[in-house]
Amino acid sequence: MDGPLPRNWAPFLQSLLRIVAAISFITHGTQKLFAFPVTEPREPVQLMSLFGLASVLEIVGGTLLLFGLFTRPVAFVLAGEMAVAYFMVHMAQSIWPVLNGGEPAVLYCFLWLFFAAAGPGPWSLDERMKKAA
Repeated sequence: MDGPLPRNWAPFLQSLLRIVAAISFITHGTQKLFAFPVTEPREPVQLMSLFGLASVLEIVGGTLLLFGLFTRPVAFVLAGEMAVAYFMVHMAQSIWPVLNGGEPAVLYCFLWLFFAAAGPGPWSLDERMKKAA
């Protein structure tokens, strides 16, 4: 044991990180598309708009990541979505994520890139399908 937790916990914590991040990511999509949850009432975005596309990617992609299904390609697509969101929306206000509100986009981008490379962890449908094959 090199640190406070045993090394053999890492794959399970990887799965837990994916699950918790996916739940949070889904709420970003539902906030746009269904105006839920919100602190103040507002209109949902139009489905056939750039924000509508983003919300569908966040809800559908987040749900797939929640269950660990097609994790690597879905995570790669969502990392790209977050990069586009940062450069199109946030960077125009300031280069610094802490000043332009882009910290979540940057963090999700690199989080999803990690899962695109590392995979979902053991608690996933991808792993179950691999074992069943």
